[in-house]
Amino acid sequence: MSSTHNPKKAPILETLQACTQRCHAPFYTPGHKHGRGMPQELTAWLGLPVFQADLPELPELDNLFSPQSVIQEAQELAAEAFGADRTWFLVNGSTSGIVAAILATCSSGDKIILPRTVHRSVISGLILSGAMPIFINPEYDPGWDLAWGMGPEAVEGALNEHPDAKAVMVVYPTYQGVCSDIEAIARICRDRDVLLLADEAHGPHFTFHRDLPMAALAAGADVSVQSIHKVLGALTQASMVHVKGDRLDPDRLSASLQLLTSSSPSYLLLASLDAARRQMALDGEALMEETLKLGRSAQAQIAAIPGLRVLDGPSAPTSGFTARDRTRIVVNVSELGLSGYEADEILDEKFGVVCELPLPKTVTFIVSLGNTQTDIDRLVAGLQGLARQFRREGDGGGDRPPLAFPKLTPKPLRLSPRDAFFAPVETIRAIDAVNRISAELVCPYPPGIPILMPGEAIGAAAIDYLHAVKARGALLTGCSDPSFQRVQVVQE
Repeated sequence: MSSTHNPKKAPILETLQACTQRCHAPFYTPGHKHGRGMPQELTAWLGLPVFQADLPELPELDNLFSPQSVIQEAQELAAEAFGADRTWFLVNGSTSGIVAAILATCSSGDKIILPRTVHRSVISGLILSGAMPIFINPEYDPGWDLAWGMGPEAVEGALNEHPDAKAVMVVYPTYQGVCSDIEAIARICRDRDVLLLADEAHGPHFTFHRDLPMAALAAGADVSVQSIHKVLGALTQASMVHVKGDRLDPDRLSASLQLLTSSSPSYLLLASLDAARRQMALDGEALMEETLKLGRSAQAQIAAIPGLRVLDGPSAPTSGFTARDRTRIVVNVSELGLSGYEADEILDEKFGVVCELPLPKTVTFIVSLGNTQTDIDRLVAGLQGLARQFRREGDGGGDRPPLAFPKLTPKPLRLSPRDAFFAPVETIRAIDAVNRISAELVCPYPPGIPILMPGEAIGAAAIDYLHAVKARGALLTGCSDPSFQRVQVVQE
């Protein structure tokens, strides 16, 4: 990587701006030709400049699949800023980076060790690669009804049992900002010559402040996939995948990304990645200092509200929870007789506060560099109002029993996710599907953690949980029957 790059530059952004100012007759895609053919209501709403910047891969704008000029320079600057040896820009979200990382490390039949609470994008990677997952149940905290990370001892045990595994994948951090002991996991992986892949979608800001958890690459991960759009200043879908060290073949990762990436990448997304990198390279520490200040203030005020609990640490010591991102505010509302889904709906409708992630017991709020003190004041006031109303009325949840996340025992899969996905299927009643092999990938949204996955035997607890979370407001995705009365299973 060249040390002569100027971090103040944003090469894609600057070149794109110059292209929009050059007068010429466009006979190339997209069809709206610099916005002139866009529907008038869109240009009136969003303004013409955004469409003028919606350009294809013109010669001066480089090529995402074979970068040699501005994209190459922007990616090198990003690698330098995020502590990587090499970085690739992603316009198909972190999903494409996760799937590509699996394709680059695992072939059909290869084993990969990972937590059972992975995002559905990981299962897509297993289906496409043909890899066989070796699942570990992360530490579960019943008081919070939340899963933490994988402990190093669990990873070591899985590698002892499966010494032929090709890779380990960690979710770092979890949606709630919880981090496992990734340094210890990285040491174990290096001792076994096993690649460590980090789903760091929610941690791209870690590099930029000492009071945030250690970034995955700095801790020893070989690959990190980050959603720059989730907490930094990039457009939705704009993500990055980083590699550090020489244990992963970069050419195979590049080839894998090309299988998954649009051949018409959006320069609006690429420019937003470039600009977000420059913003963090120049002002990241100051921006994160202010963000952390807002997060600490919010947490202290919410913790003082009767009837609410704020996550500060695990109920009991665990290596699955060794650090926490203080920009995540996790509030337990169960003492109000409410589910997180109900609390989210009330906060939105009555107080104008929208959370990132409602779950059966909790609501999670992301404080990022775009938030203001006014936002924090409104959040605190909304939670105060929620607590006053339901502590007084006492009827938020009625007599319904608490809803606990089902224990997803990581038994060996009967089929690989790929084989189950492509197998002949039949549709049966959900109540009759217990112990049958799922042919569907069924996830409640939020948070997108698969409860049923192709190749795995269906448990009664999983069926009951999906019915219950659907009744309480979660959206089930991946099921052929939206009502979840019927489910697809592999033919016997």
